[in-house]
Amino acid sequence: MNLAALRERLDLYEKLMRLDKPIGTLLLLWPTLWALWIASEGQPPLQLVWIFVLGTLLMRSAGCVINDYADRDFDPHVERTRERPLASRRVGTGEALLLAAGLALCAFLLILPLKPLVWALSIPALFLAVSYPFTKRFFAIPQAYLGIAFGFGIPMGFAALQDAVPPLAWALLAANILWTIAYDTEYAMVDREDDLKIGIRTSAITFGRFDVAAVMLCYALSLAILAAIGVSLGYGFFYHAGLLLAGLIALYHYRLIRHRERMACFRAFLHNNWFGAAVFAGLTAELNLRPLLQMH
Repeated sequence: MNLAALRERLDLYEKLMRLDKPIGTLLLLWPTLWALWIASEGQPPLQLVWIFVLGTLLMRSAGCVINDYADRDFDPHVERTRERPLASRRVGTGEALLLAAGLALCAFLLILPLKPLVWALSIPALFLAVSYPFTKRFFAIPQAYLGIAFGFGIPMGFAALQDAVPPLAWALLAANILWTIAYDTEYAMVDREDDLKIGIRTSAITFGRFDVAAVMLCYALSLAILAAIGVSLGYGFFYHAGLLLAGLIALYHYRLIRHRERMACFRAFLHNNWFGAAVFAGLTAELNLRPLLQMH
């Protein structure tokens, strides 16, 4: 294989893994970082942070490959996805599965220095990542399943730091599930017409004319759980200011999605990076900045 052909192949793999679209990795990463900071009281070991950041990138990439493998016969009929490498048959199915397996193996090797409980939790995490794409055939709200898959870094983060998964971790996972339903419904609103034609199930189709209300309710419930977590941990101004900012971001998303215009809904989906960042900024300030201010 000459250099030009190799470069073209790597470019196809990059698109297959969505390395050119980092939003999915960020949406996976924020709740993982929330968990690491809460579980360590704001002092997670740098090595552990890097393990989870790289693991998140690898598993998101593997999940994208499996998703495109599962949807390879649907994607050619959807305007936004018809040029994906598997949909356009520029990458073979066997090749794609080998790539996904290699990415998942690298992610597992990353966690070998961690506690056995983390290894055990990696098994359901892998199952969730692999099985999610197929839930769109029969689950009315596959976005809820995606929320569990996208949030499994939360119990793994607690396990890595505390060698246990306390109820608090599951509450944080519940908040992430609701947030995921919110942002992935916005994403599904972009493809609703195509999905109806090809028979894929999504929350945007299930919620129907109540889609916008459902998105806003999920944002509200997610923030309510996050606020309750903050109260239970004795967090103060900075944390709740971060939640307030996230709430204002959610209201901005309402302005974007209320008319159900495709590109506006897609912009709202992409903008969820700032929702996750706002929560993390408040959490970081609460755990790392407030003690410094109190010393002075």
